[in-house]
Amino acid sequence: MSESKNVVERLDAVVNDFSSRVRFFNEPMTVSRAKMFVLQHRQNTRYRNSVLKLRVATNTPDWDTRLRILGACAEEIIADNEFGGGRPHWAILQALGRRIGLTDIEMEGATPLVSTRIAWLAWEALMSNRHWIEGLIANTCAERANVPGYGTGIIRAHGWFGLERHRWKQVFGLSDEELEFFGLHEEADIVHSNLGWQKAADQAALLHMEDQLVTACRTNLLVWESYLNGIADGGDALDRGEVPMAA
Repeated sequence: MSESKNVVERLDAVVNDFSSRVRFFNEPMTVSRAKMFVLQHRQNTRYRNSVLKLRVATNTPDWDTRLRILGACAEEIIADNEFGGGRPHWAILQALGRRIGLTDIEMEGATPLVSTRIAWLAWEALMSNRHWIEGLIANTCAERANVPGYGTGIIRAHGWFGLERHRWKQVFGLSDEELEFFGLHEEADIVHSNLGWQKAADQAALLHMEDQLVTACRTNLLVWESYLNGIADGGDALDRGEVPMAA
């Protein structure tokens, strides 16, 4: 077995464990959890793609990879002409928020949860001051969970956002067209993730950084787990009539 193939298999095992264990994936979706997801993930999409991922691109010496990172960021925050009809992904998510009862004022004025703010600080350390290969895997590891084949049940068959499309359809009675945010990410994230996954594995094998890469993937997914479970807890707080802790 080639070293690169061995690295990919180790990375896949880490993502499989993540998809299998995260509470947000394995507990029921509720109206309040869905609303909290929109309120937090709209902000997270904008911050990761306008700040954090650009730092990874800056550190990446491979020119083609750098341009692809920048192109993926542009789809998220400026315009996605390939999958989103010329709209940025955060705007498509905001449209979904309106469909589930949120107002633009609520979404645009939302404050990050403490768990979201802590995740940003953790990702800043993991994406800004690390070897570019570790930053590249930080870019792509959560997108990898959108690729079918990890976890069990619906998430294994259709990926994370395929699971969300199924759950939100049940909770809100929305059509696939109205749930386009999840559909476009199912397509786009396979493209984005494939870019970084094999590239990082090839470079890690070349530079004898296999263990560092796998550790970086595992650490980043621990941050994602805390971020997502924080959204679940924030939604549950709303159901109890409490104000979730904000940063």
